[in-house]
Amino acid sequence: MRVNVENILSELETFDVRVEDEGVPEKLLEYCITYRLKEEHIVNEWFAFSSTRNGVALNTDNVEIFEHEILSKRANKTRPATVRQNNRAPMQDLNTLEELIQAETEEENLLDSYTTPAKAGSQKRVLTTPEQPQSKKLSVSRSPRLLFSPASFSPSATPSQKYSSRGNRGEVVASFGMAQGASWHGMGGRSAKVQLLLAPEDSITKRFKYMFQKLRDVRDDLNARIEELGQVLKDHYRIEDFRSVAMPAQEPVTYLGQIACDSNGKLNAKSVILQGDLKYSGGLQVPVDLSELKEYSLFPGQVVAVEGTNSSGQRVVASRLYEGVPLPFYKAEKQSEEDEPFEGLEQQMVLVACGPYTTSDSITYDPMMDLIEVINRDQPDICILLGPFVDSKHEQIENCQLTVTYQEVFKQCMRGIIEGTRGSGSRLVFVPSLRDVHHDFVYPQAPFHCFEPWKEDKERVHFVSDPCTLNINGVVFGVTSTDVLFHMGAEEISSPPGGSDRFTRILKHILTQRSYYPLYPPAEEMNIDHECFQLHAQTPFTPDILIVPSELRYFIKDVLGCICINPGRLTKGQVGGTYGRLFIRKEESEEAPRQTPCPAAQVVKI
Repeated sequence: MRVNVENILSELETFDVRVEDEGVPEKLLEYCITYRLKEEHIVNEWFAFSSTRNGVALNTDNVEIFEHEILSKRANKTRPATVRQNNRAPMQDLNTLEELIQAETEEENLLDSYTTPAKAGSQKRVLTTPEQPQSKKLSVSRSPRLLFSPASFSPSATPSQKYSSRGNRGEVVASFGMAQGASWHGMGGRSAKVQLLLAPEDSITKRFKYMFQKLRDVRDDLNARIEELGQVLKDHYRIEDFRSVAMPAQEPVTYLGQIACDSNGKLNAKSVILQGDLKYSGGLQVPVDLSELKEYSLFPGQVVAVEGTNSSGQRVVASRLYEGVPLPFYKAEKQSEEDEPFEGLEQQMVLVACGPYTTSDSITYDPMMDLIEVINRDQPDICILLGPFVDSKHEQIENCQLTVTYQEVFKQCMRGIIEGTRGSGSRLVFVPSLRDVHHDFVYPQAPFHCFEPWKEDKERVHFVSDPCTLNINGVVFGVTSTDVLFHMGAEEISSPPGGSDRFTRILKHILTQRSYYPLYPPAEEMNIDHECFQLHAQTPFTPDILIVPSELRYFIKDVLGCICINPGRLTKGQVGGTYGRLFIRKEESEEAPRQTPCPAAQVVKI
């Protein structure tokens, strides 16, 4: 990406360096181009120069001294060595060549701005404004595989043999509903509109300070959740009042609390305890006897209301379990006559894929290239791409075999996907993952921040948080890249064994507990900021479509009216995986009975 004044100012703010004169940023930009330095390099050089001179001010005079004493001398020192080392031409890839061409063009433009215009007829080229200006980045149409060069960051970028020799490409392995039309093909985002369901101030739109939390604050957040869901249960089931879990009761009464385990082991029918809230139980806990319940499904962190007896005050014998209540579906506010009519009522195609985007035995990102070809072929209106993009569990990353930073690998992935799908017109939504080694390892997770798309791509590229709730042409999507199905499946207990589908039970818990991650304590690999979790990891409505990718088997299910899809992962070890695709359509009439906005969905092998 070319250097610019905004990035220079951003780097200066990192070191808390104040600009004294208005012309200083442009001067630093000129030096960046002249000496072929990046923004962070020239700011680092200035900071070192200023520190050795007792923190001199960043003004025009000092910048000229800095250029004369540091930049020009360093350039003179490195030039002879460069001449000696360049007896043999270095190997270049497509990205480095493009950077060299851009640098030479910028240098030429800079020199032209300092020259006096020549007489008519003597100019080498006529300086006219074209009728239809075209970006230099768009002037050449290239294959997506040429936009991405794994050889530039890995010493062993050998394609995976198992992936290359896979069979059943494009095979449909799971289906839902009936497809409207002869083939799966979108309109290239022509009328697609992607936005956060909640206002920006109620969503995570940028990085935040995390893990500054006290145990008392964590307790208060957990208690607030128990009391909030308890009030919902009380109103829905018309429960008169809750009793303290430690109060003896010979007759059946109702207790409110959170399911927990009496030890550090896995939850089982003999180790269930009910952690009471502060209002009714003062935070006390009591074991629960489940022997009289005909059926149940419980997991640690589940907020429940239990009816039963507690003859001694030491154990509750449960006779009834009150299940959670899902939120209503989202209904858009009625528009006034002055508002523009809602567009995009026609059918839209959505593609969903979850990383890793390369096989475990290779760093060539061939599956990602194949997915880009699918996007260009089918032209979906919206592509929801979930991380990890730079997988912390990849063999070469675990063994520290990459030759560049993780951020640079991620930037190459983004450039490859965004520029490679530019011709399709599809809207791209990028969701981070806790397995992205270059990103903040905390849940909830802020959007990606280390990549800035080109100006012409900003309208169709969206970076969102994990989890997030999206409004796509009036259809609400709940999205999380965290493997909540796997985490909850390892802790959930149910009776009778095999009585119902495990995926359906877990998805029902997610919807009725009104949280993207209702498990507590969380899995060991999870770092949860509870303050941010309480604000941004709860579902504001029951989503029309819930995307929950997992290591477990792919599926598409209708649970409580919500279409839940696990598209699987794009790669499974050394072999290819799956991705999902679905049609969505918002009904025009809000007065008619609700119908699912997803008439058809499929899971397909890459």
